[in-house]
Amino acid sequence: MLPVASTIAERAQGLTLEPAEAARYSRHLLLPEVGVEGQKRLKAARIVVIGAGGLGSPVSLYLAAAGVGTLGLVDFDVVDTSNLQRQVLYSDRDAGRPKLEAAKERLSALSPRTTFNLHAERLDATNVERILAPYDIVVDGTDNFATRFLVNDACVFLGKPNVYGSIFRFDGQASLFYAPHGPCYRCLFPAPPPPGQVPSCAEGGVLGVLPAQIGALQATEALKLALGIGTPLMGRLVTYDALDLGFQELRFGKDPDCPVCGAHPSITTVQESAVSCALPQAAPAVPEILVADLARRLRQGEKLTLVDVRAAAEAAICRIPAASLLPLPELERGALGFLETLPRDTMIVLHCKSGARSARAQALLAQRGFTGAVSLAGGILAWIEAEAPHLTRY
Repeated sequence: MLPVASTIAERAQGLTLEPAEAARYSRHLLLPEVGVEGQKRLKAARIVVIGAGGLGSPVSLYLAAAGVGTLGLVDFDVVDTSNLQRQVLYSDRDAGRPKLEAAKERLSALSPRTTFNLHAERLDATNVERILAPYDIVVDGTDNFATRFLVNDACVFLGKPNVYGSIFRFDGQASLFYAPHGPCYRCLFPAPPPPGQVPSCAEGGVLGVLPAQIGALQATEALKLALGIGTPLMGRLVTYDALDLGFQELRFGKDPDCPVCGAHPSITTVQESAVSCALPQAAPAVPEILVADLARRLRQGEKLTLVDVRAAAEAAICRIPAASLLPLPELERGALGFLETLPRDTMIVLHCKSGARSARAQALLAQRGFTGAVSLAGGILAWIEAEAPHLTRY
């Protein structure tokens, strides 16, 4: 039994199950591996879910429904209509509300005996250990590398298990990191990918049901840890391909040279310097044009070339009139035929959804001698906000 399960079991010894609880969790009580003592352990468990989005939605719903006694939620965002395709904690009426406010309302209705602790903060080096310290188990439902590395390091220093999950397009993965009893996240992924190599879900999309499958795996691992049953997912990375409906397992070991949990760690505290190591290096300033400036130039009839570097599927949702479509991957492959049609004596305005891909496109064009290429600051979302509110946001 792992230390976390022993700690929870000791705390559960002074608890009882009320008749209403026994009735509610009767299907758990029928399982010899759970029973009354196991359900008391779930009641005693303190689990924190980082992120109340795609993964955090099914994880928190199932943990609350299972009878976890204390559930922490960490998120600082508000509900957007684009969340509703996969974030099943929320409904149309929640759009614009703080996620934690809406999440607590939904979860409290599902499990009124659960205590919900809300942490409406962006995790950083100054607060991560304070927020995670009171909990037995950490479930990482974040969507960016910087926070994953931050959470990993804090869990190593606090000695807490980190139930990991991630999703992108049609693929997902899950694992359990628990140093010193097994590998940590940095043992598997020593450093983040280069800037721009891995697009976000906002750029690449995600199948709406995918968080349910990966979130369910994370919730299962958290419950197994609390109950002290089964084989933990330590040293194993489970990957899932929704298109082929297939699971694969990759086994990995503890890295003796891991910078945070190895024999001679170079990272010994959660500090801004440690966090910054997980962030991409700052890129040189990219020549940009503001939406207001672009709109003014277009109204005045100035000769400009507009290029949309998003995917065709994105352009079908909304587009800036007169913009030619050249998806960034095609530009990166050369797209010589298109490049030959671009003028070298007028401004070329590149845009994507929010500005990241168009910045990369601008750098590529600049390398090819297009000195008049600029990136639209804020992308088409900024254009919609200021100039075309009738267009569909996504």
